Amino acid sequence: MPTQRVNSYFVCGTPRTGSSLLLGLLESTGVAGRPQAYFRSPDESLWADRWQLPRTADGGFDYADFLRAALAAGRTDNGVFGAKLMWGTLEELVAKLATVHPALDGNDVALLEEAFGRTGFVFLRRDDVVAQAVSRLRAEQTGRWFVGGSGEISGDAGNGQAPRFDANGISHYLEETGEHNAAWEAWFASYGIRPHVVRYEELTDDMAATTRGILDFLGLQVPRDQFAVVPRHRRQADELNRQWIERYRAEVADA
Repeated sequence: MPTQRVNSYFVCGTPRTGSSLLLGLLESTGVAGRPQAYFRSPDESLWADRWQLPRTADGGFDYADFLRAALAAGRTDNGVFGAKLMWGTLEELVAKLATVHPALDGNDVALLEEAFGRTGFVFLRRDDVVAQAVSRLRAEQTGRWFVGGSGEISGDAGNGQAPRFDANGISHYLEETGEHNAAWEAWFASYGIRPHVVRYEELTDDMAATTRGILDFLGLQVPRDQFAVVPRHRRQADELNRQWIERYRAEVADA
């Protein structure tokens, strides 16, 4: 556990682990920044437009400007910044940070701490990976990643497509989740990082206790009589998820 308050933190994980729910809960505390997926490559241009960043001649933007704007958007009044990173996003982020701080190229943690200060890591994962893969398949097919929200830049509009069962797709996302969880664990170990581990099942069972545990880990204090969390996202799993989970497990057992 960190011995002093962090300047920044990242919620690290894989898709469909309740990360949007968790980010909204953390923001609702008022002391844990305004965490979002600021550094997901397909969305960076959208964030740049929201923040009205000046554009270069080729339509891009200066990444140092982007970092400053992200920090301003993602900080609460106490100066704490939060953001979300999926496994692929980490590699993209440190590569872009190296263009701003080239002397630190090759040292991921040094780059992160140069840009974000003293940094904590929360590792979010899910025990029921079949349910996670089913949820991922539906989100990928429909384009709807969350319902509700707290200022996200994309992911709630949907594409009008109906979900359809696809056992091979579920197997693919199961495999990818396993690979990405292992990659996160290897990365943490390579830098001697001991992240605060949160499981989706614990989060949904007791949102307040899970959020309080993260604040304690990050060295962030809220008086007990003032602590409250407000969920800003609604659960999406329904009877169709349950049916697909059962069907997939039955097909795997019969294979």
